[in-house]
Amino acid sequence: MEQPIKILIVEDNVIIADDMQSMLEEIGYEIVDNVIVYEQAIEVLKTKQVDLVLIDIILASDKTGIDLGKHIRDNYDIPFIFVTSNSDRATVENAKTVKPNGYLVKPFEQQDLYTSIEIALSNFIYGKQNTEKGFSNDEVNEDVPMSNSILKDSIFVKKQHLYYRIQFGDIQFIKADNVYLEVNTIDKKFLVRSPLKDYLEKLPQNKFYRAHKSYIVNVDHIDAINSKDIMINDTLIPISKDFKEFIISAMNS
Repeated sequence: MEQPIKILIVEDNVIIADDMQSMLEEIGYEIVDNVIVYEQAIEVLKTKQVDLVLIDIILASDKTGIDLGKHIRDNYDIPFIFVTSNSDRATVENAKTVKPNGYLVKPFEQQDLYTSIEIALSNFIYGKQNTEKGFSNDEVNEDVPMSNSILKDSIFVKKQHLYYRIQFGDIQFIKADNVYLEVNTIDKKFLVRSPLKDYLEKLPQNKFYRAHKSYIVNVDHIDAINSKDIMINDTLIPISKDFKEFIISAMNS
């Protein structure tokens, strides 16, 4: 099933932290935890799934938010945004050294927070796509649409104004429909703008196969097969001759 983006808040002002949490939950994000010091944040990152971190630069500890940003950059492949009252040149220059995915100055409104998160996620995900394809940041065409990105055992898919994490195992099949793909999970459908071939490259090669010129299927969800089709969750999906031979060979091995 799809999961909302999971956010860790690291903010030593409890009132501001609670306000941020309320804003984010109202939009539809999930707050993994709300902590005030570097050490607590490190523990959460070790033990929980986190998709994005919001970090105050000045924390109630010897270690600063910039120290935490450096730790995240060195040890985790997730985006983070600095949320701070400090916008002076020295602070900004110091913050730039750890390459944050965003910089939001207090005070801010809910829309500012939402926009910062969406842009950070979009840039991070799009950057990962191009890195995987061998492009440097300077070679990236920023006008190319971003649709999803692999992260561990799942993939992000945008629906309305949020990016949802879908476990690979929950994807049953993907159908090409003109310039869009219809990603079918156990209980929902998502539309993604991407060529079918490119999307297949982002999925685990031992589970997902091109069953037909218009379909990718997760072999774990195949319920039945005949000479022309397979069945997944009561949906008949046409298959090519090569895929039929592959499935029969796999069944007999």
